[in-house]
Amino acid sequence: MQKETKSRKSKKPRWTKNDSELTLLALPTTVWYVLFSFLPMFGLIIAFKNYRITGGKSFIYNVLHSDWAGFKNFDFLIKSNDLFVILRNTILYNLVFIIVGMVFSVGLAIMISLLHSRKKSKVYQTLMFFPYFMSWVVAAYFLDAFLNQDNGLINSMIRDGGGEPVQWYMKASVWPAILIFMYLWKSTGYNMVIYLSSISGIDTTLYEAAVMDGANKRQQVRYITLPCLKNVIIMMFILNVGKVFYSDFGLFFQLSQGAKGSIFNTTATIDTYVYNAIQSSAPIGMTSAATFFQSVACCITILVANAIVKKIDEDSAII
Repeated sequence: MQKETKSRKSKKPRWTKNDSELTLLALPTTVWYVLFSFLPMFGLIIAFKNYRITGGKSFIYNVLHSDWAGFKNFDFLIKSNDLFVILRNTILYNLVFIIVGMVFSVGLAIMISLLHSRKKSKVYQTLMFFPYFMSWVVAAYFLDAFLNQDNGLINSMIRDGGGEPVQWYMKASVWPAILIFMYLWKSTGYNMVIYLSSISGIDTTLYEAAVMDGANKRQQVRYITLPCLKNVIIMMFILNVGKVFYSDFGLFFQLSQGAKGSIFNTTATIDTYVYNAIQSSAPIGMTSAATFFQSVACCITILVANAIVKKIDEDSAII
């Protein structure tokens, strides 16, 4: 017996056909991550460099031979007069998107799961999921068709009613509602499908037992559906918290037509601010420092959120 166990331990694990197939399947994804996620991380060094272009030299040569700037590039963001505005907008909008988006997505997923007609359920899912595939550039044209001062649908209706047209792209007070509405319109369908797939995986015998006990639909949702969705909701919450210092550039820039002028205070975020800084010929090292700050801040927030969840419910943490 001892000889058999020793011989088994001495045998090395063999590379099987399944291992080869799985490796081939993972290869494209691995290559993609190396090329587009890991190699570009070399560019982080620009945030600490006084980047200068030397004629006839490559990008890597220019980066390595530029003078070190230390943390001076971070002054571009820290000492900016607009720092409070862009930080406030970026964080508050994302918090609203997380909370309101989660409520709408879970609510719609539950309502569709309660439909008896599978055909109607598929139709509603498709209609709500379709906006997710639409570019923000296209969505901006649709929005302009409603808000345009000269021939927009809303202003045309106001004129027909005897009122004065409204300059929506100069009225700052309406843009928080517009941005929240457009975000929900575009992203709710995608998030809803995630929750709906989790609902479809719930054991149907739980609902059958609840019906036998006399539970109505509201009670079934409260005591079966929502508790079964808890882990998915927490996972989505942690992942979304990790992007709280990032903003959807297309949402804030394309829809507001540049996030400038009188609506700057309600539409500008860190991403739009950095983009406008690049357009105004700001040094690339300063803009790189701003995006580096975003990455570090998002990493910290996702780790803190995961640590808090782990203390409350260890099984719900993702790390």
